[in-house]
Amino acid sequence: MEKVLILLLVVLAVAHAAPERGIIINLENGELCLNSAQCKSGCCQHSSALSLARCEDKASENSECSPQTIYGVYYKCPCERGLTCEGDKSIVGSITNTNYGICLDL
Repeated sequence: MEKVLILLLVVLAVAHAAPERGIIINLENGELCLNSAQCKSGCCQHSSALSLARCEDKASENSECSPQTIYGVYYKCPCERGLTCEGDKSIVGSITNTNYGICLDL
């Protein structure tokens, strides 16, 4: 237990020492991520269930998108601020994260 605590403290110290370059949070586009909260852009995206997720830009107007989910990892990034992801909003699509739409300025 003590070794785990020391390892956690070391990881936090390294992450805090280099805030301009993300290690755990504040990640740039193209860097590996586990959740969208880690990315500067606010989107952690993967192309298939077996692929590694990477930080990507949010979807622009008229681009494919996914609605915001609690999972934090997307097949298609959610829309930029001010845009709405209009598309199929089925329960099955919400569970499987496949309810894609198009970003529109409404």
